[in-house]
Amino acid sequence: MSVRMRHTRAHTANRRSHHALTSVTLSKCSNCGAMRRPHTVCLACGNYRGRVVLDVAAQVAKHADKRKAKTRASA
Repeated sequence: MSVRMRHTRAHTANRRSHHALTSVTLSKCSNCGAMRRPHTVCLACGNYRGRVVLDVAAQVAKHADKRKAKTRASA
């Protein structure tokens, strides 16, 4: 038995033409020079549009404290 309303290859390809993946666009941070995504906070220094938004040093210290606590609990 054949399919009643079969789509042609061209119709299927036209529909799938929008499924292509695009590469991530990156731009340089004006403060530290690290590569970051546009319109987002720089994860290396925490700056966005010329001002400090994230305290990166505090986040690193927080993660280090959590790791220490986890190793102490498992030991």
